[in-house]
Amino acid sequence: MTDKPTVLFVCIHNAGRSQMAAGYLTALSGGAVNVRSGGSEPGTEINPIAIRAMREEGIDISQGVPQLMTTEAVRASDVVITMGCGDVCPIFPGKRYEDWELADPKGRGIDEVRPIRDDIKARVTALLTELLPSRD
Repeated sequence: MTDKPTVLFVCIHNAGRSQMAAGYLTALSGGAVNVRSGGSEPGTEINPIAIRAMREEGIDISQGVPQLMTTEAVRASDVVITMGCGDVCPIFPGKRYEDWELADPKGRGIDEVRPIRDDIKARVTALLTELLPSRD
């Protein structure tokens, strides 16, 4: 891993979970981590309920655009976090892979999305502690 680790968050549509995770890691790392996100089947827009849930946390993900997860993005990442996208992610030796089992916020109301958001925040916080232990 380089001095500035790169993390890639991947979910199916890159419109909810991965965007929230990327938003948290970007905000909480203060620029100490390169953050990417992508989807195996990108949607057309960020889930508006995910945007609303993150705004409640003071994080604006409204300018995000769902992107296709590429082999190049995986190759360039130190850590790849998948969220319900199955086996579509290419595997490269030397990469750290984790699969976070999280409910999909698609079609859910704000009261159902908040616990998903909070779970993502806890996981991102733990990941950040592992990636940058000197920040404690």
